[in-house]
Amino acid sequence: MSNPLDIAPATGRLGVLTPGMGAVASTFIAGVIAARQGLTAPIGSVSQMAHIRLGNRDADRNPLIREFVPLAELDDLVFGGWDPISPNVLEAARTCGVLEDKDLAPVSAELEGIVTMDAVFDQRWVKKLEGTRVKAESNKWDQAQALIADIERFRIENECDRLVMVWCGSTEAYQEASAVHDNVEAFEAGLRDDDENISPSQIYVYAALMSDVPFANGAPNLSVDLPCMIELAAHRGVPIAGKDFKTGQTLMKTLLAPGFKARMLGLRGWYSTNILGNRDGEVLDDPENFKTKEVSKLGVLDTILQPESYPDLYGNIDHVVRINYYPPRGDNKEGWDAIDIFGWMGYPMQIKVDFLCRDSILAAPIVLDLALFLDLAHRAGQSGVQEWLSFYLKAPQAATEAGAEHDLFIQQTKLK
Repeated sequence: MSNPLDIAPATGRLGVLTPGMGAVASTFIAGVIAARQGLTAPIGSVSQMAHIRLGNRDADRNPLIREFVPLAELDDLVFGGWDPISPNVLEAARTCGVLEDKDLAPVSAELEGIVTMDAVFDQRWVKKLEGTRVKAESNKWDQAQALIADIERFRIENECDRLVMVWCGSTEAYQEASAVHDNVEAFEAGLRDDDENISPSQIYVYAALMSDVPFANGAPNLSVDLPCMIELAAHRGVPIAGKDFKTGQTLMKTLLAPGFKARMLGLRGWYSTNILGNRDGEVLDDPENFKTKEVSKLGVLDTILQPESYPDLYGNIDHVVRINYYPPRGDNKEGWDAIDIFGWMGYPMQIKVDFLCRDSILAAPIVLDLALFLDLAHRAGQSGVQEWLSFYLKAPQAATEAGAEHDLFIQQTKLK
């Protein structure tokens, strides 16, 4: 039996910093403030709503996770972040249109008071967006130092005892790791040399880790999963998690695919298409940004179904993913799945799923849980990749060479 962890108490204020304060971040912040005021329940948040069973079922010991685990209280959270477009969270929320006016009105004063910091932004990585609130520094090393200064100033001005950072920004253009990402020394040299292979999200990760701030990546782009960042997190003793919030269509895949495998039903193909009209959809309308998301989405089925072990059932799957930008949908994403399975004696069957979801409504509680659990991990002296948080992520990082686990139910077991 492993020794129990010595967890420092969650005393004082916890600052939650989000690079990107658009639809996801503004919805997350508004929901937490509303929950603090007793206006809503934090639905979708495992840390706040779920129970954990202790002992045998007949022992009837099922406390709420937040009552059993020493998590930070919602009342102790302080919010901040960076955005290249919106000046404050209220304007961001109104622009994104996720929440109705009746839900924004009771929390509008607090949202308006959360002023965004100027962002590290480079349009080469998100061609569909134009940043107007960006840092004056042009050199990437100077940008990193400016972010480190922002973090420290936020900590002092808001009297925070601890900080966490969760990337809620747009998906960056596709890239593969290069020599500048091999180790911390190479990355720091690349920052000074303004290396073109260093993206804005990677500068945020570096600044967070150098400030001893845990970091989670909610988008599919390369950042916290790079060798240099894994090395830096281990050296600084900081927990990290990535990547890509598991919200709509991929959530459904990680629910359905384990069921097919449990029943030993075969799979011929899985065609997935999405339509969405928010800022995320606009960014993903660019082929390079879509490729980053596509790679994240396509990796799910192979890991769950293990075609190398079950070639007759899953050895020849056509898996197709499409995303289409359709402005009238706004944040209300629609995910269509056409699934071709087969059963006894090879007879084919079909399943159709039409998931009319709200992307930011599903992502907001993930931001909350990642923030609270990363803070817990840090107080418990944990560092590096937190594989137990893979439950929340489409393309989770693996702490070992065994690889990532995508089965939602196995992920849930690890989480609890």
